[in-house]
Amino acid sequence: MTSRVLWLLGSAFAFVPLYGQEEQKEVVFSGSVQSDMLVPQDDEKIGANKTGDFLTNTYVDLQLQSHYVDAGARLEYLEHPLPGFENDFQGWGVPNFWGKGKFGKVELTLGTFYEQFGSGFILRTYEERSLGIDNSLLGGRLQVRAGKGLTFKVLSGKQRHYWKWDGGLVSGADAELALDEWLPAMQEHDTRWSLGASWVNKYEKDEDIFADPTHRWNLPKYVNAWDVRTNVNHGPWGLLAEYAQKGQDPSFDNRYDYAPGHVAMLSGSYSEKGLSLLVQAKRSDNMSFRSQRSRLGTSCFINHLPAFTLDHTYALAALYPYATQLAEGEWAYQTEVGYNFKRKTAVGGKYGMNVKLNYSYVRAIQQAWLKWGDDTYYQDLNVQVSRRLAKGVKLNVMYMNQRYNKTVVEGEGGMIHSDIFVADAMFQVARNTKLRTELQYLSTRQDEGDWAFALAELSLAPHWMVTASDMWNCGETDTHYYQGLVTYNVGSHRLQAGYGRTRAGYNCSGGVCRYVPATKGFTMSYNYNF
Repeated sequence: MTSRVLWLLGSAFAFVPLYGQEEQKEVVFSGSVQSDMLVPQDDEKIGANKTGDFLTNTYVDLQLQSHYVDAGARLEYLEHPLPGFENDFQGWGVPNFWGKGKFGKVELTLGTFYEQFGSGFILRTYEERSLGIDNSLLGGRLQVRAGKGLTFKVLSGKQRHYWKWDGGLVSGADAELALDEWLPAMQEHDTRWSLGASWVNKYEKDEDIFADPTHRWNLPKYVNAWDVRTNVNHGPWGLLAEYAQKGQDPSFDNRYDYAPGHVAMLSGSYSEKGLSLLVQAKRSDNMSFRSQRSRLGTSCFINHLPAFTLDHTYALAALYPYATQLAEGEWAYQTEVGYNFKRKTAVGGKYGMNVKLNYSYVRAIQQAWLKWGDDTYYQDLNVQVSRRLAKGVKLNVMYMNQRYNKTVVEGEGGMIHSDIFVADAMFQVARNTKLRTELQYLSTRQDEGDWAFALAELSLAPHWMVTASDMWNCGETDTHYYQGLVTYNVGSHRLQAGYGRTRAGYNCSGGVCRYVPATKGFTMSYNYNF
């Protein structure tokens, strides 16, 4: 495998200068470096364990672009990885490498690549380093812009599983048609309408998996999934409808159930100056789709189902994040309304005011399509108000009422009811100096009880930023998770150094979660883009 990787990588990079010289086209070389480091310490109070003297997750991305050929590669060094990555990503190498040929309306990619069909219901490969996710495909992809508004894609490859490409072979095809490019009258009336259809096939060898000591599961070698969708936009209005179905796919996730999987989504939006509206609903059932039926955790997923819950950035609002229930299924709803009150009005005041209301609700399903199950999985009602109080003072406040079914998401813990209050203030102290402060409080009678959080962030433009924070469990454990950080920016370089504690818990993004253990120690982060 190593020799083939080096040969493909060398060939891709070798062709770029040749094409660039022949056509006298500019060859652009770019890349980035990201290195997160930790000098860990033991801390019995929070359950942090020293697993080495120096830990780092380091990534180097390189890319060449020219008129006819692009190429790229990523070096990853995780020989001594950060806590939470040691059982999976430990090692180093060049797991991502690719070359792309561009010939008019045809693009051919060989090597590793990422792709998404529609909303990702049957195919989404992507990278999210904070979650330890990289499910790229190693193989080939052909994209053809066949005519006016018509695009075809076909692909096939093996999925990355940490430092290997194993499991099933993933193949698929996708077609997108922009009807408005065929109908000038639609463009004249500011209307865009697209149709899409996708198909994905997973081939995986049979395995000796037994239902009991004398009965073996008869596992299908081929699993097919398909998706259809339509997206209409007219002026400020938007409507997206999508449906996907997966064939028999018994796996560890669904306890080797042979029932097919389904997911349907309807999303409507409105956005005009001063007003925005989003209303969407989704029903899914048995849609866990992996390239390896016996894998666990966040690895080997071919598809992705959005959670329809808000990804919160405030620490206590994100303390109990929701993870999409792929195998069990769910009804998920989300509504968001935003309104800008104009300046110099009775409500907007001198500088104006923005109000945003978001409601998310997730519930169990029944086999009857339009009926709810008995359990509520998650509920989040929050309102945010942002207002400039004076020329140099801006305030954002939020109230959030949350219900989090810890048993469903994490395996045990029951339903947690919480009320969360946030005040976020920005002060323009001087021309190049800003001070941002946060005060947060979470009130609950369940789990570990109440939490408080405070943060102060001093920005000295254009180079320096100093941050201090403390997250305190004032309910049950009386534990402080304190952090101090100093950040320096110059040109394309960013260096951050700090010291503190981090709480054990789930790190989530878009409904996908990964457990991260508690840590304590000195941290450093370096980022460079060129």
